[in-house]
Amino acid sequence: MKDAVIELRTQRWLDFYQGGAPRILFLVNIQEEIPPRPLPHPDLVETRLDWAWQKYCTMVDRLEWLDDDSIPYLDVYTGTEIFAEAFGCNVHYSEDNMPFALPIVSTWQEAEKLSLPELATSPLDRLITMMGRLRQKAGAQALVKMVDMQSPMDISALIWDKNTFYPALIEYPETVQCLSSKVHEFQVRFLDTWFHEFGLDYLAHYPDYYVPFGITLSEDEIGVVNPAMFAQYFLPELEGLSRRYGQIGIHCCAHARHQWDTVLKIPGLFLLNLVQPLDVLNEAYRFFAPHCAQMHSWTGEGELWTWPSQIPAQARVILTIDVETRKQAVEAAKRLREAIYQLAEQDGETA
Repeated sequence: MKDAVIELRTQRWLDFYQGGAPRILFLVNIQEEIPPRPLPHPDLVETRLDWAWQKYCTMVDRLEWLDDDSIPYLDVYTGTEIFAEAFGCNVHYSEDNMPFALPIVSTWQEAEKLSLPELATSPLDRLITMMGRLRQKAGAQALVKMVDMQSPMDISALIWDKNTFYPALIEYPETVQCLSSKVHEFQVRFLDTWFHEFGLDYLAHYPDYYVPFGITLSEDEIGVVNPAMFAQYFLPELEGLSRRYGQIGIHCCAHARHQWDTVLKIPGLFLLNLVQPLDVLNEAYRFFAPHCAQMHSWTGEGELWTWPSQIPAQARVILTIDVETRKQAVEAAKRLREAIYQLAEQDGETA
């Protein structure tokens, strides 16, 4: 039964991305089901693996009684620090929050001295090993969740102190681009290894959407620059990654309304996730409806089964529902599934 349900849901995602019915999917998060995850500290590997396995088993169990669109996955979660750490940045580990990288570069001269790291001796190799252990336990059919992936320019802005990074983008753009190119090359080495080990389909690192193939990443620094700088310095590397891996999904939590026209120039953009105020997201649903699927931070108001009807016509959207108990999850999924089928009938589709 488990394999049949996963196959059905996977096909539903594929139909969704290809423009078929339904045009709305939904994921239900149940607060009582999974305990808080341990922080991703290097000395907590075994604790993290135990938590990841418990999460996976819980998600597999849900297949029998919860009718949402989630697919179980293995999760070696990380913070934003992992690629910057590979380039030599120290990492700050707190007792109550996610780790983050401390910049190692403050001048263009220091940036030029940075060399390309070796994957085998980087923190990324540890993550590959951790995921390998989970995959061996779960079986080769188990989907994995991508580690935290940011754009090469975003990672460069972690490696390089932002107080001097942005002035350097104006005064020494070649040096900034050189660093970003090194990050890009290292990411490609990692991704090629990851996909070889764990397959081309997976769950995005954030939020939890299924990726049949391609790359997903965060692109937040575009909120700081103007459209011309986005087009000159950020867009080419996004184009390159999308073309190499076939398509791209993007998360952005920056206020970047001024970049939307340039975002549309990214080839293979199949999903966009924005974390913004309600008025911005209402505009985004309409603006991006003809172009890609959307999974934003606001998904509706009032009773959750009315949320599908609040989505603009033609928009292809993934909703995220938070509930406290299993009983609430079952009821929410039932009402949402009915609402989505009704909406599909109104649209003249077959959900």
